[in-house]
Amino acid sequence: MNKPHRVVITGCGGLTGLGHDWPTIRDNMEAGRSAVARIPGWEPYKKLRTRLGAPAAPFDLPAHYTRKRTRSMGRVALLAVRASELALEDAGLLGDPVISSGRTGVAYGSASGSLEPILSCGRFVETGSLKGASANSYVQQMAHTGAVNIDVFFSIRGRIIPTCSACTSASQAIGYAWETLRQGQQDVMLAGGADELSIASAIVFDMLYATSIRNDEPEASPRPFDRDRDGIVLGEGGATVVLETLEHARARGAHIYAEVVGFGTNADGTHVTQPNAATIAEAMRLALADADLEAERIGYVNAHATGTSLGDVAESEATLEVMGAEVPVGSFKGYFGHTLGACGSLEAWLTIEMMNAGHFAPTHNLEHPAAECAALNYHYGESRNIDTDYIMTNNFAFGGINTSLIFRRWR
Repeated sequence: MNKPHRVVITGCGGLTGLGHDWPTIRDNMEAGRSAVARIPGWEPYKKLRTRLGAPAAPFDLPAHYTRKRTRSMGRVALLAVRASELALEDAGLLGDPVISSGRTGVAYGSASGSLEPILSCGRFVETGSLKGASANSYVQQMAHTGAVNIDVFFSIRGRIIPTCSACTSASQAIGYAWETLRQGQQDVMLAGGADELSIASAIVFDMLYATSIRNDEPEASPRPFDRDRDGIVLGEGGATVVLETLEHARARGAHIYAEVVGFGTNADGTHVTQPNAATIAEAMRLALADADLEAERIGYVNAHATGTSLGDVAESEATLEVMGAEVPVGSFKGYFGHTLGACGSLEAWLTIEMMNAGHFAPTHNLEHPAAECAALNYHYGESRNIDTDYIMTNNFAFGGINTSLIFRRWR
């Protein structure tokens, strides 16, 4: 068997609640700003307990996003495609012949497709009216809408790997893209995830009593690992990273952000919504084994940490078991809310940027670590200067799906 290829990240791009480029996002995080707000459009739904969400900051689409080119896109796909265009531009690959050569692929996911075309089809079933429906309604609502619209928009002819696994969609996408490149099946992969802010998702989490109801103080929620946490706040965004084999990146003189060195994923096999600390811990061990690293080499852990009562406890216990009590542990959910299918790539991107800067923003809204959470070195209060060559990012999803990624700083 041929020696596995090394895989590096050469481009990053995204649309987030705090901006659409790293300097803007960094400055907003350093200023302690949050994207969370009370959502006026949810006020008519009196039985909905939460009113909080974290929408993406406004963005304009370039002129080449014509009606013909976007008619198959709902908001989920628009977020995915534009984030991918920003990442390709950042990588210096926008318009490069390799994109359409068959040697570039896409691994991308979301929790679901866009809601509006689903509602349009539902109205037809109820009333017989086709108002709002179109021949593109299915493409806009299908779970792999991001992956296929990226594929068509950029004329990508390589492998398409839809990773529609809710909150692990984007982290699985990065992991499966890494495996594809390591095996030499492609030279370049676009990987990530996107999700829109949807009342349907809010209803699902609300019925599970998993949403935050600090409706009159949106700036104070969510609260990862905090004693006063009361649930998640749904967010919105899209984030894409460009992965290449090291040989391909070096041959074209690409700027390299980081090397992907480890990926672990597994399933709890126990419950669809209640996390299992034992299998979460095993996912981290799988990533460490892939990277051939001792846990002590990891200098920072970006936690999934949604601010729920059960999730934060299970994750903290697993992290303590595998990583110990010394490594700094933080979360981005307090800034962006829970962006579902986008969170894995969004958090990987920002953690890599912070690793390269040697400066990590604190966990927003974490003020008093909860007694029921494991005694970790929680990063909160102030930013920290941390000099490390390795970071870990973790995500966990309904269905008991666990992921862990390890990145190495490129020197």
